[in-house]
Amino acid sequence: MAQLSTKIKLYVDAEVDFLNDVKLQDDGQGAYIKEWNLDIAQPTTEQLTSYETAGNTAEALQTILSNRAKEYPSIADQLDDIYHNGIDAWKATIKITKDKYPKE
Repeated sequence: MAQLSTKIKLYVDAEVDFLNDVKLQDDGQGAYIKEWNLDIAQPTTEQLTSYETAGNTAEALQTILSNRAKEYPSIADQLDDIYHNGIDAWKATIKITKDKYPKE
């Protein structure tokens, strides 16, 4: 189930400052919008529910990208690899991580 914050970002179609623009709260029954300070109308529950599938997709993609970022060599190591071994060797190194965490 997609997080409320993800669905709000999709609804707004922009990054959201969850300290000032939109404040969320969870009193044990699930997260809800406590305060809405954006210039567009606050979404209804039904509108946010319509973003469930897109939210799940966005969160899955973010997990893949985060996992890849953790496993890629540093930029300095990648540049050193290119210098010493060429682009094709570098591509092979990067492909290992891309194959491990494919964008489905």
